[in-house]
Amino acid sequence: MLTSVDRLLFIREVPIFKELRDEFLVRLASCMDELSFPKKHAIFTEGQEGRSLYIVVSGTVRVHTGDRDLAKLGKGSFFGEMSLFDAEPRSASVSTLDKSECLVLTQQQLYDAIDETPDIAVNIIRLLSRRIRKLNQRLNEVRDTDIQQTLAPK
Repeated sequence: MLTSVDRLLFIREVPIFKELRDEFLVRLASCMDELSFPKKHAIFTEGQEGRSLYIVVSGTVRVHTGDRDLAKLGKGSFFGEMSLFDAEPRSASVSTLDKSECLVLTQQQLYDAIDETPDIAVNIIRLLSRRIRKLNQRLNEVRDTDIQQTLAPK
């Protein structure tokens, strides 16, 4: 368990909360739950309804669809944010690779935070855009490899 001071110091370094005022971060940090998960534990599964964003405090989690890995996330990374905004089921599963601790921010807590400090929304949009760009780049690389393999003489 993080102390109040440790929690504040930790979330201050999380990209979506950077540049936000400390008095706001103190309130936000105090309302977040801290959850501990054992190794190889499913935090949530694809298709589940979700209303929480998770931030990795320690450990590593695996984002996946079935057996296909999409990402591995460590300390300071967040996941689960998409369902907060579009009310759709989870698009992927997240499981722990080792014992992990996470802070949890609910949809209502996030909306309250955005009302008070709109910069959080801008930070989330910026980070989601980066993730989409990385995925597009990976898709293009896979497509280019497939085209080269198709055109290669046999």
